[in-house]
Amino acid sequence: MSDKRNPITYKGRSIGIVALTAAQLLIGAIHVFSGLWLLSSEIAANTQVSIPYDIYTLVFGLLVLLFAGFFWLNKRAGWIGTVAVSLFVIAADGLTLLNLPSIPGIPKVPAVTEILYSLFVVLYLLQTKIRRKYLG
Repeated sequence: MSDKRNPITYKGRSIGIVALTAAQLLIGAIHVFSGLWLLSSEIAANTQVSIPYDIYTLVFGLLVLLFAGFFWLNKRAGWIGTVAVSLFVIAADGLTLLNLPSIPGIPKVPAVTEILYSLFVVLYLLQTKIRRKYLG
């Protein structure tokens, strides 16, 4: 007699993949909105204090949304892109926390949370089962 339990799934995807995709979509949307808002308010005020950070925030949000979509569709690009963006965030925010050259304007306070979240994402995606599903 087997005591093997059926994992919870949604549309054939594990609950972990559903949760990660939902979180990435939310984070991407927040960053796109924030990036557009920051960029437009600086343009309206005719200042260029943190344009690099505004553009970084917008592009980051767009990439997160794009790769979350690919990830949901079980595309290799979704896995690779999500890992790459997460590693970039870890590096950029880590440099900021260490007061080393990075993207100008990255705030230090949320950097810690972004690093922890990105580490969690990378560690989840590096699990053998997940890696095999996306990388073959």
